[in-house]
Amino acid sequence: FRLPKKIVQKEVDGLKALGVKIETNMVIGKVLSIDELMEEYGFEAVFIGSGAGLPMFMHIPGENLRGVCSANEFLTRINLMKAYLPESDTPIQDLKGKNVAVVGGGNVAMDAARCARRLGGEVSIVYRRGMEELPARAEEVEHAQEEGIVFRTLTNPTAINGDAEGNATSMTCIRMELGEPDASGRRRPVEVAGSEHELPVDCVIMALGTTPNPLIKSTTSGLEVNRKGGIVVTEDGLTSRAGVYAGGDAVTGAATVILAMGAGKTAAKGIDKAIMGE
Repeated sequence: FRLPKKIVQKEVDGLKALGVKIETNMVIGKVLSIDELMEEYGFEAVFIGSGAGLPMFMHIPGENLRGVCSANEFLTRINLMKAYLPESDTPIQDLKGKNVAVVGGGNVAMDAARCARRLGGEVSIVYRRGMEELPARAEEVEHAQEEGIVFRTLTNPTAINGDAEGNATSMTCIRMELGEPDASGRRRPVEVAGSEHELPVDCVIMALGTTPNPLIKSTTSGLEVNRKGGIVVTEDGLTSRAGVYAGGDAVTGAATVILAMGAGKTAAKGIDKAIMGE
């Protein structure tokens, strides 16, 4: 949503010009494992930069209905797969004039809401705390408001309802009020008794954050992870497995591109030193 595709292509072309080989359609942990890369293919070092690509859901009734998806899927299909085009192999739901609810209040929620709005949807951000507690950057919120997105704050979904064909039709929500601060320091939302109501929806986009995908860590021997699922590394980016390095969201959980870039450079130095025998 944010980075112009020409810039991405320039970065890829630059890597190819340096002699980097790029293998696509290669799911590590399924097609090949890291163990196989090192033991059978002879790689001396592996860097894991797989990000935090596993979307979180609320685990409420109706999340499997047609029209409900994660922000990851929604943004990937639109921006990478061009699913908004009629000739797309995997076209997305027609959102023109439809009611779209984006659940969450972070920057990704704003991205998804603005994309849905540009596709013609009547879009609402549904967030369980107030405007002041929105985790998205102030300018992201301002831009979303400028595009006509409605903010339904102090609102929490409890179920998504559908028709006989399995399409989402409405979302049951409850009103919230802010109580005492929780462990994060933010005031904890508390349900307002008797506040249950229905919000018409044709599409629900869950933008609740992401966690590192467990696929790589579950298929790689000797890889230590912390209680949040992040890979444990040293200052050089070295994991508990010899020759295997990691960085970015796979280590820290969902964070910024800048931190991931820094982690990649740190690990590259560590790999270079190790391979050169320093």
